[in-house]
Amino acid sequence: MKRARWRSEAGLPPPPRIVIADDRSNADAAYKLACEGTALLWRGDYQNGRQLLQALARRVDRKPRKPRPEPADQAEAFHRHRQAQGRRARILGMLLLPFDAGHALPLRRAPDVHAACEEVWGEAREPYVASMRELLGLIGAHEWRKKGVELPALGARIHPHYGVFSPVRGEYIDLVAAAPLPSDALAFDIGTGSGVLAALLARRGVRKVVATDQDPRALACARDNLSRLGLTGRVELLQADLFPPGQAPLIVCNPPWLPARPSSPVEAAVYDPDSRMLRGFLSGLGAHLAPAGEGWLILSDFAEHLGLRSRETLLGWIAEAGLEVLARHDAKPRHPKASDADDPLHRARAAEVTSLWRLRLRAPAPPAAPTDRTVS
Repeated sequence: MKRARWRSEAGLPPPPRIVIADDRSNADAAYKLACEGTALLWRGDYQNGRQLLQALARRVDRKPRKPRPEPADQAEAFHRHRQAQGRRARILGMLLLPFDAGHALPLRRAPDVHAACEEVWGEAREPYVASMRELLGLIGAHEWRKKGVELPALGARIHPHYGVFSPVRGEYIDLVAAAPLPSDALAFDIGTGSGVLAALLARRGVRKVVATDQDPRALACARDNLSRLGLTGRVELLQADLFPPGQAPLIVCNPPWLPARPSSPVEAAVYDPDSRMLRGFLSGLGAHLAPAGEGWLILSDFAEHLGLRSRETLLGWIAEAGLEVLARHDAKPRHPKASDADDPLHRARAAEVTSLWRLRLRAPAPPAAPTDRTVS
């Protein structure tokens, strides 16, 4: 019996049963084993292993002979979509690869994956096993990190790291670039991620930006991007859950847009269970806003169209926090899925609007006018 360390960025436990697969393995048999929860440790040619993974994906994505009834509403469509995503990830994650120390793949025609793996997992001093699907994700993230994402509003590229939200949805960047600044003295960027909004505020002339995040990977990514942009002296990075100490005349937050539970740490930038970050930002904003300051909340209404959160609920949280809406700036999405009629969530995506909510402390109600009384 051989032993090796198990790696899973999704936090999945090691499979209870593993069989050896190679170039002679049949795709239908492999698919049946994966559906039953048996993992396949690939020992054949690397490129043939990729072809097997593609064959498994085609089988997962095959439409059932007997279609399910149409979902009753968009909320049910979303939950079905999440279930299908989870099942797909679970089955495709059953094709495993052996790694030697130093992140070397002992397979024919295997690429050099050392740099991609070390960026995420650090040094590997012992052999380990990980899924091919996860490795391909690391390789893709490594290429995105090298290439970067061009942002016209910033006039530069942002280089996202693995597990850090990539600013490919440019409409929210444009909203922050166009909104009038209440002050150029100081701004807080809550949940900075790649550092894109902190960099944009600094480029717009804000003299000091304090950017926070609780994820060490996000802080490392932001630090790298700010260094590339020559903004290290203008932006201070702090590890914190939401707010830094003190007050600022401008506080910006782009929380995860969907109130659902992430199935892996990588999804934490998209899914926010019970809207924890959104509600935490709103409830704490008043204590950290300087007098006459503004809080900018960047939020899509995608969750509203999915039936996961109502507009009335959002407005209620704003009011409960002692805040009021000064203005709202809207933008329609430009990503390809918004026009993809085959997407299971197309109706909600087509109606989606991304908004920058400009919030301020609600002015206290004027004292009631005295009433005249006649005393006898």
